[in-house]
Amino acid sequence: MLVATGAVAAVLVSGGHSADPRTPAALPGLPPPFLGTAVVGGGELTAAIDAYGDVVDLRATPAGRELVDNSYARQVAETVPAGTGIVPRLSVGNGRARPLWQADAVMQRYLPGTNVVRTVARFGSAWGEIVYAAGGSKLACLTRTSPGSELTLAVADPAAAARLRCDDGTARSIVRAAARSDRRWLMRARTLGRAAPPWAVRLYERSLLTLRALTDRRSGAAVAGARDGWAYVWPRDAGTTALALAAGGYEPEARRVARFLLGLDLEATARFHGDGTPIAGRDAQGDAAGWTAVAARAAGLRARVLSLPWRDRADYQEGVPGDYLGNAIAGGDASDVFETARGLVRAAGDPGSGLDSAAAWAVRPFSQPSLHPAARRTLLRLAGKRTRFGIVPGEDWNGGIDPWMAPTAWSAWSLAALGERGAALRLLAALRRAATPAGALPERVDVRTGIPRSTTPLAWSHAFAILALRELWP
Repeated sequence: MLVATGAVAAVLVSGGHSADPRTPAALPGLPPPFLGTAVVGGGELTAAIDAYGDVVDLRATPAGRELVDNSYARQVAETVPAGTGIVPRLSVGNGRARPLWQADAVMQRYLPGTNVVRTVARFGSAWGEIVYAAGGSKLACLTRTSPGSELTLAVADPAAAARLRCDDGTARSIVRAAARSDRRWLMRARTLGRAAPPWAVRLYERSLLTLRALTDRRSGAAVAGARDGWAYVWPRDAGTTALALAAGGYEPEARRVARFLLGLDLEATARFHGDGTPIAGRDAQGDAAGWTAVAARAAGLRARVLSLPWRDRADYQEGVPGDYLGNAIAGGDASDVFETARGLVRAAGDPGSGLDSAAAWAVRPFSQPSLHPAARRTLLRLAGKRTRFGIVPGEDWNGGIDPWMAPTAWSAWSLAALGERGAALRLLAALRRAATPAGALPERVDVRTGIPRSTTPLAWSHAFAILALRELWP
């Protein structure tokens, strides 16, 4: 029976069988349904909402067990059933109820200064609105429609249904309380310098609120994203989250993240559950100790971090083991074996491995002044090849031509620190174009359209955006 079930599951996510479900088609200019584009929460119950107001991921804590069955494998294979998660449907008059991905237009925004998400869909002259907020262990929704219309919710997962309150007094109280809490929390932030333009302030505040949603407020477990396969703690992602929170004035939160990292067995694996247990399948990577150490320092902790070998380990690109630039910099051991006339390459002693944007880390946060001239050459060359929406991680990148937001932001951070303000601002302009209309930064976007192609929002992208903005407008 177990074998048969596994075989059926393999077919369902294959995308190649005529009986497979198909992910519904996207509206023009929007990502497909069931790929999150916004995150709801304040470090407790965490929900991912797609561009059409569907709840596509739900967890009791950012790194908790999923309460919505929306696997990464199905998303990649484009075989997500149309009834997954929580799906709002609008009916007009006596017409059938239709999901919002069939609307004529959809608009999604956060309520200002909050992680409360509002999605509005229009079907001709009719419209429906759904607002989501999280409070404690509950997900609240409030709905409104045009006269003669009705918005209903189809809830596929019993665990998700048990957490949902909609259109009652409790739901209204949760939405109001979540908005007040987010705004109070944001008032604690260290503000950008007075010369910061409004777009920079908006990106800064949205990025801080994103980190709030993706960080367990009790344990400090900071996850990469609210999505199957990303709702784990990677030392590099969580370490950067701690740096950004500390830079933004949230020292207590930064200390919780750093203490969580200090309690991990960094030699055991590349990623961890929210209780600190290792996740099998990926060996420990060569930068984990370095990111944990800088997180502890930024949080003001005087903790000794075990020095771990960085050689013959996978790096941030998570491919085959090797002697890589990013790991060497994080390990405090980068040398001239990475340096060429053009700049710093990814693999030690291999000029053909291409310039690596991780050269930025030798400027910020692992400052190694002897490498600054080579890092400058590297970053200026890579920035000169930017697309409209940012850069790829490096010249030898084999993951396609779509730009990635975290390398774009970390390159901007270090270029700003090197005094290359114009180059840094041009990268941030690309980053802004890659953001969703609600201000969320994806992991990567389509190089032609800027539509999110992966996890949105991504904590790493937002953390580096905070650090770059603070470098430009201290």
